[in-house]
Amino acid sequence: MVLNQTRTLYNGVEIPILGLGTWMIDDAKAAQVVRDAVEVGYRHFDTAQAYGNERGVGEGVRTSGTGRDELFVTTKLAAEIKSLAEARTAIDGSLELMGLDYIDLMIIHSPQPWAEFRKGEHFFEGNLEAWRALEEAMQAGKLRAIGVSNFEKVDLDNILDNGKVPPAVNQFLAHISNTPFELIDYTKSKGIEVEAYSPLGHGEILGNPVIADMANRYGVGVPQLAIRYCLQLGLITLPKTATKAHMRSNAEVEFEISTADMELLKSITPIDNYGEASAFPVYGKNARSS
Repeated sequence: MVLNQTRTLYNGVEIPILGLGTWMIDDAKAAQVVRDAVEVGYRHFDTAQAYGNERGVGEGVRTSGTGRDELFVTTKLAAEIKSLAEARTAIDGSLELMGLDYIDLMIIHSPQPWAEFRKGEHFFEGNLEAWRALEEAMQAGKLRAIGVSNFEKVDLDNILDNGKVPPAVNQFLAHISNTPFELIDYTKSKGIEVEAYSPLGHGEILGNPVIADMANRYGVGVPQLAIRYCLQLGLITLPKTATKAHMRSNAEVEFEISTADMELLKSITPIDNYGEASAFPVYGKNARSS
């Protein structure tokens, strides 16, 4: 079963290959969503300081009825934090807000503050300061692993060349019709695991007739095909849902996409409009064309 499968990070930490994303899940509802997901069989939960639901996710983890050591929790350092002092404070803030003794994985949410996302500046020094704080927290046992998100090759190289330890993961947007193969290959070549967020393209791939036809041939839904696609690319995959039925179906991905069909999915025409999500930097045209 996919929910029982893990990947080993370079430092020996085991991470489940299928997790539950929690972006846009209200803090007041997050605890129950996590408890529901644990009941379904999920053991990997992804949140962020920017999501505003760390408290609820932490409560859900603590009250799930499952041992803390069986659950994998990720959170993200706010993209705007680019100094050592701010990062130290924010890391401790997440631990306190979540009510956890440790966080399994903490990552820098973006190389740029969101207002400056993909506008040319890479904030190399600020990212190194934030990285140093994460390294310190991992050394102190507050974090089991550390990583990055939305980092391009040049941003990764900055950490790899100047940090004491490499990132364990790089988490970025990856789905059918928008799969950054060069970045995936480069990230993996450095021993860094790739995590795919929005494997359903924020829902925009659901209406694609080619994808829908293929899903029908396999006897699955489009979300299941999309999740299987990411998993077959070797990506740790983080679909988001607050609905228990969807949690179950998203994990029912034991089928295999043929080599020919994988090649077809790799060549699907890219999405040029993410609808309402286009207002968010990672879905903007500048981000996708960079």
